[in-house]
Amino acid sequence: MMTILLTMLAGAILGATFKKLRLPLPAPATLSGVLGVLGVLLGSMLAKLF
Repeated sequence: MMTILLTMLAGAILGATFKKLRLPLPAPATLSGVLGVLGVLLGSMLAKLF
């Protein structure tokens, strides 16, 4: 649980930093992009099982 909270905190800090520096966010801006990243994660988890 602590890892999840630290990851979210790091993401929030990076997101704020990118926004403050007026840089594009290093993440997909659309739902299809987010689902693509989720698919890669799930695929790697399934590969680890088999």
